Amino acid sequence: MSRIHLLSPRLANQIAAGEVVERPANIVKELVENALDAGARHIDIEAEQGGIKLLRIRDDGCGIDKDDLALSLSRHATSKITTLDDLEAVGSLGFRGEALASISSVTRLTLTSHEQSADTAWQVSAEGRDMVANVSPAAHPVGTTVEVRDLFFNTPARRKFLRTEKTEFSHLEEYVKRLALSRYDVAFSLRHNQRTIHSLRPAARPIDREKRVAALLSPQFIDSSVHIDAEAAGLALQGWVGLPTFSRSQGDMQYFFVNGRVVRDKLVVHAIKQAYRDVLYHGRHPAFVLYLSLDPKLVDVNVHPTKHEVRFRDGRLVHDFLFRTLHKALGDVRPDNQPNGSSPSELAGGLTSSVMPVSGAAAGEFSEQTRLDWQPNQQAGLSSSATPPWSSAPSNFANQAPARADIAEQMNVYGAMNRTALPESPSADMPPLGFAIAQLHGIYILAQNAGGLVVVDMHAAHERITYERLKIAVDQQGIQSQPLLVPVNLSVSEREADTAEQFAEEFRSLGVELARVGPESLLVRQIPVLLQQAEVPQLITDMLGDLIEHGSSDRFLAHRNELLGTMACHGSVRANRRLTIPEMNGLLRDMEATERSGQCNHGRPTWTQMTMPELDKLFLRGR
Repeated sequence: MSRIHLLSPRLANQIAAGEVVERPANIVKELVENALDAGARHIDIEAEQGGIKLLRIRDDGCGIDKDDLALSLSRHATSKITTLDDLEAVGSLGFRGEALASISSVTRLTLTSHEQSADTAWQVSAEGRDMVANVSPAAHPVGTTVEVRDLFFNTPARRKFLRTEKTEFSHLEEYVKRLALSRYDVAFSLRHNQRTIHSLRPAARPIDREKRVAALLSPQFIDSSVHIDAEAAGLALQGWVGLPTFSRSQGDMQYFFVNGRVVRDKLVVHAIKQAYRDVLYHGRHPAFVLYLSLDPKLVDVNVHPTKHEVRFRDGRLVHDFLFRTLHKALGDVRPDNQPNGSSPSELAGGLTSSVMPVSGAAAGEFSEQTRLDWQPNQQAGLSSSATPPWSSAPSNFANQAPARADIAEQMNVYGAMNRTALPESPSADMPPLGFAIAQLHGIYILAQNAGGLVVVDMHAAHERITYERLKIAVDQQGIQSQPLLVPVNLSVSEREADTAEQFAEEFRSLGVELARVGPESLLVRQIPVLLQQAEVPQLITDMLGDLIEHGSSDRFLAHRNELLGTMACHGSVRANRRLTIPEMNGLLRDMEATERSGQCNHGRPTWTQMTMPELDKLFLRGR
């Protein structure tokens, strides 16, 4: 083996570039973040051949002093931190002092800058084996322009790993989207091969911010999302979360920012996934644009050179705050906030629909008396004391299809019952889901509301109502536990055993009693009654893994809810069960008062809306 020696500056920079510069998109991220740190209010990004041939970033920031230009291309040269205290409370996007040195080691770089207090601009360029920085005067307005040409021209092996021009530009554009979403007060423009892709003005007002999100992501996202604005325990969360009906086949519309920095954190992903757990169809992914603000001292951004990962000082607090905020926001959505639902066929096919955002936390909450009062207003001669079948214990219904004669007879009876005309125009007392007018094939309820026609999957809707009521009932009664006749011995790692001791009180509150009987051994002495048929050893092991990883776990709660969901499914009204008009109206009123009634326990939509303009278009009315 050869003797130990120091690497040349160029080779050291190229090694560092392997972490910082993977493709043109990484260069755009680093340079635009520098521009934002310099106080820029307008940033222009120009690319050719996906950024491989040319990248030019212009800004109107404070500029760089002439004496600092050559130094700016050196490793570990930065103006953003000076002491360890600065590193522990980083407020800027960049701070490591590696970006310009790494970029200049694998490209032909020219940096031109004009400081506000200077009379003229200066330019520095670096190229060649020794990366000597050459400084010369130049003409340039106040601000900085960085021009990067021929990426990986001197490292052909790495250039071979670049993808096609289209692929590289798609990555570049994605980074520009993230940066534009992080700073609404800055104008951005993006050009590719002399063609303008994005031209975004500063967005100071909330409506302008929504327009920017719609332009960068999708207009349907804003129409199908809930606005979040919550604050607690020194944490603040703002942004938008998509409703379950606006789900994606992949996680390509998920943006999370911590103090203005876009991150991909496992703790955050876990908390958001939990919030969507029983309202999202399996295999689908939520869409969100969220901004978390907290004291910079409580988050460590110096985890990876790309700064995509962060580490929270109190991860459990952040996890619980995110979960509870999003869980409540999704639970507060009611049918009167969703005039345009998504049909099951659309959801299965990956299509989305327009859903209005929530207008208030208590929107759509109706009392039992209100639900009953609506029935006689709609149905002449019906008693207001009619009690829907789901208000009592669930029963098994006959699963037999009605004959044609039965349908005709039913329609005759229905016609005799409905001599009172429905309102011709929307009225103040019209409920969000309207009033039932018929039942289709014993599966769907057809209702008329102010917007048009509402179609409800009665089993899916009743399943959600029953499920939510079961959860409330179990929570009110508390967790019933039972001692095990023969305690279960678990072999775990020493770290897992330490975690079990640390969170013993949390386990006890869930009805689980654990005792440590050895360095790597636990004894399960008591479990909840609802989980007596569950695989308790596997459940506890998974829960310990969650506690180690995230500082919290809801495995028992998830398993309990899974059992309650099964009970709700079997105890709900079945297909081909004929419902009377009062029963159908009672179900609609319960849907309006139930959390997450837009989806069943499995994430399938429970109702959809066809507006009058859509129906008119279908039948060519008005043409």
